[in-house]
Amino acid sequence: MISIIRSCTFLFFITSLFSCNNTGNTEARDRNHELNKNSEEIAEKRISRKLILFFGNSLTAGYGLDGQEDAFPALIQAKIDSLALPYDCINAGLSGETSAGGKERIDWLLKQPIDIFVLELGANDGLRGIANSTTYENLSSIVEKVKKANPDCKLILAGMMVPPSMGNAYFDNFKNIYPRLADEYDMALVPFLLDKVAGIENLNQTDGVHPTDEGQKIVAENVWSVLKPLLD
Repeated sequence: MISIIRSCTFLFFITSLFSCNNTGNTEARDRNHELNKNSEEIAEKRISRKLILFFGNSLTAGYGLDGQEDAFPALIQAKIDSLALPYDCINAGLSGETSAGGKERIDWLLKQPIDIFVLELGANDGLRGIANSTTYENLSSIVEKVKKANPDCKLILAGMMVPPSMGNAYFDNFKNIYPRLADEYDMALVPFLLDKVAGIENLNQTDGVHPTDEGQKIVAENVWSVLKPLLD
């Protein structure tokens, strides 16, 4: 069981995530461009290899890094390539994304078959105090759409947390969204995406929020430990 990080450092981290992701609204205005780019990339790579779609917010997108090649989906691609496995990773992260935004955006990305779907959303909902039931319903809708378009797709869910200052009930209910959803849809669960990274100064950028290159390596390991057993 991942221990709950309740330190002041973690509180600063998770609260800052909300403010920094608000700056991602500018990126969100380029949504159509990103959707078209991701859709074209999926179609191109689908020709001879299986696809892993990483669908999330700024943590998936690699906010603040030199490029997406330094974000954890690309680091996982490197691991896959080193093992000569026939999979390509698509980074469909978008800074500032909420579960509601993801529910609308996912349709554009399901025009081509997906073999493995990694869902990383919900943190921005929690930081905005959105009802846990609403977040759960939105995430459920995303999973339902993926399963309808790709019945044999393997599913991974990346868990997140909110600051304890949101109140004990909200904190616990939000945390429980992820194991509940994973159980309902038979998804492999990453209990906490930022385990061993959140609140650690030298593993985060100057904003105290988004992982550095070294932090991304740890995030990649957190996901890889769950993803690797699902690869054929």
